[in-house]
Amino acid sequence: MPDTTAGTLRARLPPDMRALTDRALDGATRLGASYADVRIVRRRDESIGIKSGRLEGVATSETEGFGVRVLVDGAWGFASSHHLDLDEADRVAALAVRIARASATALRTRVELDGRPPAHGRFETPVVEDPFNIPLERKIGHLMEADRAAGAVRGVTFTESSYGAQREEKTFAASDGSFTEQVITHIGAAVEANAIEGDEHQRRSYPDAGGGWAAAGYEYIGGLDLVGNAERHGEEAVALLTAPQCPSGSRTIILDPTQLYMQVHESCGHPTELDRVYGTEASYAGTSFLTTDKLDEGFRYGSDLITIVADATAPHGMGTFGWDDEGVAAQSVPLIRNGILTGYLTSRETGPRIGRASGGAMRADGWNRIPLIRMTNINLLPVAGLSLDDIVADTDDGLYLASNRSWSIDDRRLNFQFATEVAYEVKGGKKGRLFKNPTYTGITYEFWRSCDAVGDQSSYVMLGTPNCGKGEPSQGAHVGHGVSGARFRNVQVGVGKW
Repeated sequence: MPDTTAGTLRARLPPDMRALTDRALDGATRLGASYADVRIVRRRDESIGIKSGRLEGVATSETEGFGVRVLVDGAWGFASSHHLDLDEADRVAALAVRIARASATALRTRVELDGRPPAHGRFETPVVEDPFNIPLERKIGHLMEADRAAGAVRGVTFTESSYGAQREEKTFAASDGSFTEQVITHIGAAVEANAIEGDEHQRRSYPDAGGGWAAAGYEYIGGLDLVGNAERHGEEAVALLTAPQCPSGSRTIILDPTQLYMQVHESCGHPTELDRVYGTEASYAGTSFLTTDKLDEGFRYGSDLITIVADATAPHGMGTFGWDDEGVAAQSVPLIRNGILTGYLTSRETGPRIGRASGGAMRADGWNRIPLIRMTNINLLPVAGLSLDDIVADTDDGLYLASNRSWSIDDRRLNFQFATEVAYEVKGGKKGRLFKNPTYTGITYEFWRSCDAVGDQSSYVMLGTPNCGKGEPSQGAHVGHGVSGARFRNVQVGVGKW
């Protein structure tokens, strides 16, 4: 893969990192590993929290270390350390080999890897304003101004605003000659207004309940216009206190991108993780109804309008990179095409089990965790013809739901229930009064089959979450979702107040 450096950053790991990776790989192969790879990771995090106009906290952290993964007698071994020196590379490589050799004694099926070409190059998130070079006072001041704007609305009880940034510098090397460097920068912010009256608590969040996040620099925060949107969301939080309860029944619903991305995440992204399908995630995060026999039979996941891809190349996506943590180049993998299941999120190990090469979905949460299959950017592609406003105008009677408030989905990712912060009544093609406590429920494939309209490019937006959990010990991941809004018919809504 060619050098994909972009932006103004040129952060690099120290030059002796190549010596460390060579030492670890040489040690592992000398001790019997048929394959080995090593990741050196330095991560920097910064967060700011404000509550009701008061600075609640500022936190910064840095961590660095390396992890060695090996294959011995068809079994994996992994070990890691935060001591970046050559003698430690010898020790960690030897430990990983011993663990693999012990694991091989209880092996049921030998690990076989696909034959990806050696990876070489450098990738860097395009950044205009380096968030770690912006004065702290400026970041706090910007967030404080938005928080105060939301709190100035009469009836708002308290506000919470947050900011976060993360940079990960990563070197990957493997015994097949691979060597890559990556610098990935993520940033996000949010403002939230809360209104309380008696036992009634309502909230409105901007730009999303989990905050607006992207692979970008501080310029992204300016583009959110937190201050300009804070007052309107504060007013809606107060209005929801006296709004009528969301009605129950079978209704047409339109999901705003701030809710649709979470629907995609929970009921499309997780079910297509192939390790989950094979049951290796059963103890923590459940399995999947999407068994591999459905791939062969052309299983209908949704209506003809539903095309979903796992695209690790999408601009500004939280799941965008140059190579995954197995050295597989970023790519776009079709998961659902015109409603039909066409693929899964795969690794070098699981891809061959369905007759395919890895789709590049392996990532680890830092240097001391082994890579797992994780979502990249799971995107519902826009459909030309109708804007999101056109879809509303084309709806005689329905509900427009925005901003996720809670979710529940079973361990096979089949039966789900979501609650959103707000619902707007749609009558005669226009959005009208607010409803509070909206909920909706369904069965994954029945729900997606009921989709009869997907917004076009004009409302397409890249959203994401910085806290997707998976694995034991638990790993967090940053994942992205591009969506444009969509309409669904005959959905059960108002299933109870949460």
